[in-house]
Amino acid sequence: MANSVPPKKVLIICGDFVEDAEVMVPFQALQAYGLSVDAVCPGRKTGDICRTAIHVDSSHQTYSESRGHNFTLNATFDEIDASAYDGLVLPGGRAPEYLARDEAVLNLVKHFAKSRKPIASICHGQLILAAAAATSDVLNGRKVTAYPTVGPVLIAAGAHWIQPETMASCAVDGNLITAASYFGHAECIRHFINALGATVTGSNKRVLFLCGDYMEDYEVFVPFQSLEALEGCFVDAVCPNKKVGDTCPTAVHDFEGDQTYSEKPGHNFKLTANFHDINASSYDALVIPGGRAPEYLSLDPAVIKLVQHFMDAEKPVASICHGQQILSAAGVLKGKKCTAYPAVKLNVELGGATWLEPDPIDRCFTDGNLVTGAAWPGHPQFIAQFLSLLGIELPKIHAPVLMSAEETVEETKAVVMCRRRRWGGDVPEVTVICGGGGRWWVVVLVVGEEEW
Repeated sequence: MANSVPPKKVLIICGDFVEDAEVMVPFQALQAYGLSVDAVCPGRKTGDICRTAIHVDSSHQTYSESRGHNFTLNATFDEIDASAYDGLVLPGGRAPEYLARDEAVLNLVKHFAKSRKPIASICHGQLILAAAAATSDVLNGRKVTAYPTVGPVLIAAGAHWIQPETMASCAVDGNLITAASYFGHAECIRHFINALGATVTGSNKRVLFLCGDYMEDYEVFVPFQSLEALEGCFVDAVCPNKKVGDTCPTAVHDFEGDQTYSEKPGHNFKLTANFHDINASSYDALVIPGGRAPEYLSLDPAVIKLVQHFMDAEKPVASICHGQQILSAAGVLKGKKCTAYPAVKLNVELGGATWLEPDPIDRCFTDGNLVTGAAWPGHPQFIAQFLSLLGIELPKIHAPVLMSAEETVEETKAVVMCRRRRWGGDVPEVTVICGGGGRWWVVVLVVGEEEW
């Protein structure tokens, strides 16, 4: 008998030239919420990489593509046991074109569909669903959306096609959640979490992102969309001298064997508010992404004043990578303990802070109202610590615990009540149901009164 209830597990199927944001945002956001997430690719093992693609709207008749980050896999495809996972994510990009021809991939999808486990598919990921539907009822009559060019394939596969009104559109049909593109991540992730048996709320918090040209791509998209996915959380993004609807170009900073990080063009990030119209006092917290933007933003007096407002008021501030250049320039690091990208150590120490070594590079720290991280690999910690400062408590999204057939219902209830006491008695009532094979399953209802 295990001593603790394990978190639910999510599987992400990747391939070369998977869309960059469509794999990393769900991968890191779900981890930040406390789930266990494995990313795999056929023919690849733990530690291998998948090359990704950046897809952005262009002035031409279709989107453009450029190279994205290198995405590191954390599990081996040939070793996974589909029955050990509670949900599946299919990112888009070009990878689904060839993954849809892989029988092992299609068998995985059919397992999740037959088991009625949650499936979230984005953009071109629905090509895999269509291929699986050729020999199963994965899509038969199900409401599905996708990137518009995928529509004819889904219709031919028997789906009930929902034309996306915008690229942020999502469709939900039972355990199947589909999105038109990465612009729909927030809604897609929110529905996926709900399908896993939980609700993540933002407690009506208002969070401001301080953006600039060539901020790091992941370092704005991942935290922004992770916070957007929280029900009731209001998120704004601003940039000096830009207005609502304007975009900031982003930079892809990666580690590719050189003496410093490489840079490639990233997505265009759309701003949601006018910088000079914002009322800082109406926001509960501030996020500062890294990249190259902080170098010039730290010279802007209006930016300095904005950052000083949040720090002086002791509101939660989260800054990552090179974002700490702005904190140093604002004179708000004196007496603080923080980390940053190692090259920014000089700024941190000259700003009067105690340097905390980011070893490993994904390590993040909280000191009072300030959360700092060294680089985007630390996003799960970075976001989780920031949510804690905001007072947002994430639900315990636990997998069911398998009990032996010999254990009686009374013994089962005794074990669960013991766990309730250890968790402080905050776990709602427990339902014991009979599962297949003559085994007893304990379903611990950790979110409200919802039965699984």
